[in-house]
Amino acid sequence: MQFGLFSVSDITVDPTTGIEPTEYERIKAIVAIAKKAEDIGLDVFAIGEHHNRPFFSSSPTTTLAYIAAHTSTLQLSTATTLITTNDPVKIAEDFAMLQHLADGRVDLMLGRGNTGPVYPWFGQDIRQGIPLAIENYHLLHRLWTEDVVDWKGQFRTPLTSFTSTPRPLDDVAPFVWHGSIRSPEIAEQAAYYGDGFFANNIFWPKEHFQRLIGFYRERYEHYGHGQADQAIVGLGGQFFMRKNSQDAVREFRPYFDNAPVYGHGPSLEEFTDETPLTVGSPQEFLDKTLSFRESFGDYQRQLFLVDHAGLPLKTVLEQLDLLGEVLPDLRAGFEAGRPAHVPDAPTHASLVAARDAKAAAADVAQDAEEVDA
Repeated sequence: MQFGLFSVSDITVDPTTGIEPTEYERIKAIVAIAKKAEDIGLDVFAIGEHHNRPFFSSSPTTTLAYIAAHTSTLQLSTATTLITTNDPVKIAEDFAMLQHLADGRVDLMLGRGNTGPVYPWFGQDIRQGIPLAIENYHLLHRLWTEDVVDWKGQFRTPLTSFTSTPRPLDDVAPFVWHGSIRSPEIAEQAAYYGDGFFANNIFWPKEHFQRLIGFYRERYEHYGHGQADQAIVGLGGQFFMRKNSQDAVREFRPYFDNAPVYGHGPSLEEFTDETPLTVGSPQEFLDKTLSFRESFGDYQRQLFLVDHAGLPLKTVLEQLDLLGEVLPDLRAGFEAGRPAHVPDAPTHASLVAARDAKAAAADVAQDAEEVDA
């Protein structure tokens, strides 16, 4: 089970001070947050992709490469790479380069994003979002698994005898998660390839994501990748903690009430009742997060959104200190009773080992055939 952070890279006014950080300050802050994540023992840091204000993360691979140079164990990922508006060739090359620089500590989450205007900015039609996601990933998958690719599709110019460079590290592509809030077609795509499925699990009641994850698990088994409970699932979540719940609610309320995403809507109490958001003590956070397992089964990756809604860097780092204190109990709680046949989250090392084991088994089978002959 992996635990980590994901950031949507928003730049939001702190409602308690009226101060809005600059792009420079937020970019530097995200590096400090990633380094802190490794310091407290988290496994993963992921950042989103946006090309519009009030967000700053237009080039996740650049950011992650810099973070890779300042960390040693942290798995680096994205909390959406736009498969619809990025050229699959460029995705293949950028992430393979990052994979080499980070010594394999890289995976990525593909998605369509949540900003409609980005489509025409990159010459695409939002009405083709699902077909773009399906076709572009098919090409990306081939670019990483085939040395020479001939390609003709609907949405980009053809490729003839094309080789993406650099090749993936050890000839093993970065693991891919497919992220979706509402589209069963994306869950189907993840299941078809045997990839991971990530549900952001932030804004909507658990029943919504239970349906998507249940569908993904069913289709994962249908395509022969393993049992339904062996499918690779990731979840989001968010929290604000203080030593006692009253202080947490009092301090976080102005941030919640004015947040661009959910401010001026349901009350803080209503939102925490209906969604995975926890605002309270470390024990309340621990209890609620461990309940995700009851709702979704055993899963592989849990990421938390912490640096949002205008929270200053000092407060975010304090939140991570509190997370670090309960992290051992969180790990133990998810590990207790976990069936042995449920796999861990894929890493570069595990993917290389699986590739080598498969090749060794094929050699043994070939030798047996020759003996029989």
